[in-house]
Amino acid sequence: MNETVKCISPIDGSVYLERPLASRDAAMDAAGQARAAQAAWAARPLSERVALVQAAVAEVGKTTDRMAVELALQMGRPVRFGGEFGGFNERASYMAGIAETALAPIVVEDSDAFLRKIEREAHGVVLVVAPWNYPYMTAINTVAPALIAGNTVLLKHAAQTLQVGERLAEAFHAAGVPQDVFQNLFLDHGTTADLISGRHVDFVNFTGSVRGGQAMEHAAAGTFIPVSTELGGKDPGYVRADADLEAAVETLIDGAMFNAGQCCCGIERIYVHEDLYEDFVENAVALVSSYKLGTPLDEATTMGPMAHVRFAEEVRAQIAEAVAAGAEAHIAPMAADDGGAYLTPQVLTNVTHGMRVMRDESFGPVVGIIKVSSDEEAVALMNDSQFGLTASIWTADAAKAEEIGAQLQTGTVFMNRCDYLDPALCWTGCKDTGRGAGLSVLGFQALTRPKSYHLKKA
Repeated sequence: MNETVKCISPIDGSVYLERPLASRDAAMDAAGQARAAQAAWAARPLSERVALVQAAVAEVGKTTDRMAVELALQMGRPVRFGGEFGGFNERASYMAGIAETALAPIVVEDSDAFLRKIEREAHGVVLVVAPWNYPYMTAINTVAPALIAGNTVLLKHAAQTLQVGERLAEAFHAAGVPQDVFQNLFLDHGTTADLISGRHVDFVNFTGSVRGGQAMEHAAAGTFIPVSTELGGKDPGYVRADADLEAAVETLIDGAMFNAGQCCCGIERIYVHEDLYEDFVENAVALVSSYKLGTPLDEATTMGPMAHVRFAEEVRAQIAEAVAAGAEAHIAPMAADDGGAYLTPQVLTNVTHGMRVMRDESFGPVVGIIKVSSDEEAVALMNDSQFGLTASIWTADAAKAEEIGAQLQTGTVFMNRCDYLDPALCWTGCKDTGRGAGLSVLGFQALTRPKSYHLKKA
């Protein structure tokens, strides 16, 4: 009898879904089918592949009410936020719109004597290992451009969001994408590693923990299979003395707390100039205190449970350690805080970088705030991290933001916004956040390989 994978609903700890894991032989067969189907898929006109992906996106859009409820049941996001179709559609549509230009050959010479050009050719079979925190949007970041570029795709979704992979497969197949071209698989870690180490796939995209990314790279060692990773983050925000205080509080605190803080590019550290510090903290505490923690199925709930009890336990431990070391916690326990997945959001002051809450990824509804006296101090603190995904600068001076941004060790620099993925810009990171190039023109380049033609005509 096959082993199974379970999705435990954070709402009440019950088993929401259980699915059989694919055996090693079944997984290898699926990869073989994907490889056999790839040449014919890539031979289809680009416009046809684009149209099929767009049709699949439209299929997902027909079920947005169901999406919101299913996400609440699987990972705890309140139904009031309506699912993920807006960002899902934005990202897929942008990549579809730039495909013809992004995948066009670079013609160096086309004369009577020579044709010299660089074409973009699909890798072959792309393995997408998707996370649970934004399960539709993170998956489509790679699934859409991979298929458009002529690859076939194997999707392995996180255990916490098993149903999302099934829903995506339903939509793509209903739209006319052949079943061998897009497959959703339930895999354990060992089988996933075997797919990579045995060269049954040609490209790996992984979003998840640092440890998970290391496992992917270890599996690919010596195979020369490209591995694109987006791993941990500890994204900082910096509020300069000339910032719009109200906008900075509203946006940075939302960036720290939305989705119960479970955002890849969520704000986990905030540095505020001393001129605005007291007012910033006061307003931040008032905002977080206004949140309603409770069941995500209630339209009045603004913060649901964390996706799993063990995630909440890590955040509680970081907060407790910080308070024991001298930090001040400003939010009183909320009535719905059950010591399990339902966790009171927290604002901490008197924190230092010696505390794990300011150093390790929290991935939960907690943020530490530190007073600074200069740009130089803020830059040093923002860079004092093993991670580098995004950084947010709040200022009225765009030139100064660009100047500060050039000094930051990060993948994306924001000014007066945060916690957003622009599909026209490359989504990338540095340090322990990993490396890769998602979305934008560079996303298509990552999902294809260059092939040069040097044709002498005479």
